[in-house]
Amino acid sequence: MKISFLLHNAYGIGGTIKTTFNLAQALAERHDVEIISINRHREEPNFTISPKVRIRALVDLRTEKDHPLHQKPARVFPAAEYRHDQYSELTDERIAATLADLDADVVIGTRPGLNVHLALQGPRHAVLVGQEHLTLDSHPPALRNELRRVYSRLDALTTVTHADAEAYRRKMRLPDVRVTALPNSVPEPVLPPADSTGKIVIAAGRLVRSKRHELLIRAFARVAAERPDWQLRVYGKGDQKDRLREVIDELGLNDHAFLMGPVTPIEAEWVKGSIAAVTSSFEPFGMTIVEAMRCGLPVVSTDCPYGPGEIIKDGMDGRLVPVGDEAALAAALLDLIRDDELRLRMGRAALQNSRRYDPVPVVRQAEELFADLLAAKRGRRARGLRIPFRRRLVSSGHAVKDAAFAVAVTTLRTVRKGQGPR
Repeated sequence: MKISFLLHNAYGIGGTIKTTFNLAQALAERHDVEIISINRHREEPNFTISPKVRIRALVDLRTEKDHPLHQKPARVFPAAEYRHDQYSELTDERIAATLADLDADVVIGTRPGLNVHLALQGPRHAVLVGQEHLTLDSHPPALRNELRRVYSRLDALTTVTHADAEAYRRKMRLPDVRVTALPNSVPEPVLPPADSTGKIVIAAGRLVRSKRHELLIRAFARVAAERPDWQLRVYGKGDQKDRLREVIDELGLNDHAFLMGPVTPIEAEWVKGSIAAVTSSFEPFGMTIVEAMRCGLPVVSTDCPYGPGEIIKDGMDGRLVPVGDEAALAAALLDLIRDDELRLRMGRAALQNSRRYDPVPVVRQAEELFADLLAAKRGRRARGLRIPFRRRLVSSGHAVKDAAFAVAVTTLRTVRKGQGPR
């Protein structure tokens, strides 16, 4: 199969980029795979990727950020999508032109705004798959309404948890779209797993309010009071860095809690520790949870929606504590710190149980989904069943009057007539 991914910016840092790279590399062992990066701001990607995966960018921000069309807001990419300010009429045209010429068998969007482009402009011969790396409930109402209008044009929609897949089935009413959970994959680390002797608790992720690192630091103050020989290391960058530094100073944890900055790859840091901590108020999946477990660390995590409860088996390979409960978080950390045997046993269980997120089973599931949908689409064509360009957009049957649809159709027809962007 020829498989193309649409990605916001393959040259950035983030969970969606990392998991897209992981899936693309695994698929490239048996298929022709490319990543189409809408934006580009540097010469090389931050994450390494196999040379078997081609990457091409549509808008190079180093040279085109002042392009006249890039100064005009996007009209196809939905305004309610939080990346909207990074899209423009230039990205509208480049995406439309690319999709019009694409000869892929499967095209995969990796965020809501790109899924809208894919639904409205994707090649009709290809299987169109929208990926959701966030959750339905996290989208603002205006975006949910937009997605409800256009997602019925997709062939499949994948979510990273079963809970979110069920939410889409129940709330979006997409009877002709295959909605299924396809978890993120994490390759086996090249380093030996942690041996549970390092007296370090590790957290990793963006330093933003939703990750609640301040809660972790305050909980660790209780840990350090009893076990001053242990450290907390927090990896990542974000707008909460200065605030977290203030909390460390305020609590007198300068010799115990450290902001380490971003590190890529991070496997070498995970294996130095013995416990991983996640304190988010919300986790669509929990890539850091799986990464830590694959390195042999038990994870103490808040039991937030949606991912942690599907990944961690509480009491077996980690611990789940109530969201925002500083005392429960500190107690769970201390339980593992005090009991070397328990920590070692949970670390071994984490290593074993996390193998279900290896690329092999995840890619097998993806391949089966793509092959099934492709066979069905080709079968319809072989029987002479025309797949119309403008399929039903709303399950209730109401006419669609959305301006973005008209813009998308006009843009695509212009491109197909050879009048597209130069």
